[in-house]
Amino acid sequence: MKMNDLEKVKSEDLSGLRSSERRKFLGLGLAITGMYLGGTVLSLTPVKSAEAIGFENVVPVSGKYPYAPHYTMVLREHLCIDCERCMEACVAANHVPEYGSRTTILETQRPLEGHAVQTTFTPVLCNQCNNPPCVRVCPTSATFKDEKTGIVRMINDLCIGCKACMAACPYDARYFNEEPDVRAVDKCDFCWESRLSKGETTTACAEACPTGCRVFGDLADETSDVYVLLHAPETTIWVLRPESGALPNVYYINK
Repeated sequence: MKMNDLEKVKSEDLSGLRSSERRKFLGLGLAITGMYLGGTVLSLTPVKSAEAIGFENVVPVSGKYPYAPHYTMVLREHLCIDCERCMEACVAANHVPEYGSRTTILETQRPLEGHAVQTTFTPVLCNQCNNPPCVRVCPTSATFKDEKTGIVRMINDLCIGCKACMAACPYDARYFNEEPDVRAVDKCDFCWESRLSKGETTTACAEACPTGCRVFGDLADETSDVYVLLHAPETTIWVLRPESGALPNVYYINK
């Protein structure tokens, strides 16, 4: 399944979905993979993919966030205008070389009636997965998941440049930094080294976004913007490549 392939539909209440409707979806080879977070959330994905990951874990439910703070990013995809200010801010804040990237924007086009075309811009970055494949394959523990914040981080001195983590990442969100003082795989760390660890409260990309597409915060804090957005009524939530089993911690919403 490619990014953005996940079909999204709405229901009145996921928990109250009629058994006949569930059977209809199963008959089409689709399984419900969304989570109900106080709003209407119903995502469909092929049954085999859903069974492989355990669809009930795609999005953490209220009160069950494993980290404190539980940093996450919510992407309001429809607000992205491809201005690339987020990418420029990331480069400046994290000293990303010209050949590297910690975040990118994918463009997809869908033909409409007549000659009209609908263009969608999808921001993509490290998803700070709750079950990160990159951590599992790293032979030196150079890449690890912070036990306090849940951010997937790198220890450059331990990286041997095998690039196994790059191959394992479902989001192509890693690159090898060839700079002489680095010589290690690099990736988004929610600006932990450059900002959060120094007292800043948000990432460079979220701060630079002029439309409010990128929203960063603590999902374990019920007063945070990310918590409010994900728990708002009528919010549809989806994640990229749920079939990977990575349990991504970056969410896309329709509001």
